Amino acid sequence: MDFKQLEYFVAVAEHRSFSRAAVSLDIAQSALSRQVRLLEVELRETLLSRNGRGVTLTEAGERLFQHSVGLLQQLAAARADLGAQRDEPVGRITIALPPSMGRQLTLPLIDAFQRQLPRARLAVVEGLSSHIAEWIVSGRVDLGLVYNPEPQPELEFEPLLSEPLGLVSPATGQPRRSTPRSLPLAELPQFPLVLPERAHVIRRLLETQTLLAGLKLQVAWEVSSVAALIDLVCAGYGHAVLTPSAVVASGRGDLLTVRPLTPLLNSVLCLTTSAHKRPSALTRQARQVLAQLVSGLPQAAAAGSLPG
Repeated sequence: MDFKQLEYFVAVAEHRSFSRAAVSLDIAQSALSRQVRLLEVELRETLLSRNGRGVTLTEAGERLFQHSVGLLQQLAAARADLGAQRDEPVGRITIALPPSMGRQLTLPLIDAFQRQLPRARLAVVEGLSSHIAEWIVSGRVDLGLVYNPEPQPELEFEPLLSEPLGLVSPATGQPRRSTPRSLPLAELPQFPLVLPERAHVIRRLLETQTLLAGLKLQVAWEVSSVAALIDLVCAGYGHAVLTPSAVVASGRGDLLTVRPLTPLLNSVLCLTTSAHKRPSALTRQARQVLAQLVSGLPQAAAAGSLPG
């Protein structure tokens, strides 16, 4: 067992997929599978349960995952500390992205690291904003993008992008307006909605504003996955309230219309780091790369990215 095998195993566990982990690590999927299998053979344990939708951790895999994350963090800290003496961006860094951003930024992020930070190792994981904040506090990830974060003394936030929430509906087949007609918030209760669970940041933002306005939403279905929300809207099960980036990331924008809500409800994307951890040269460089990539997104150009 070596650190490389542990790194590969952690990547597969975090991505819940060999193919996505292989892209993140920039190695062939066959080589990744072989190394994880060698680790299982050496430990005489089945670490991952393979199925048609990806992989899940077994009980033994869960235990090894907890040990591995800690070991890799210690290794990365040692490399970063030695590199900091030379102010070189070296070591391993884990960046967490919400799903809508993951689909847009993972490939550009890996490309940027390969060009600009060839001595660094990058791991990209996806999760809900509330989970990403917890991961940064616990040290599982080094930095991430979080929507509408709540103030926490353990975290520092840098706003990067503000997007208006809009009502997402199936396209009617009629010619689209260049500027979609807005929808007054007071009319939103007329629409059956497919919303994420209450822990989701967009759901919290929406319910707070409608509560203050004395409105009661018509929630038809609750689904946590944004991809599943889009599927249900396309299938005619209701309407969703999402950001333009979520619609773009779905790849199904031609089947949907998005009407901005008025008054505007903005979802703010923040670059998030630990407030108690001294940033290494790699962390500083990664922050710059991530901020530049967000500012180059189509929705950032349309809405105007926030100053750093």
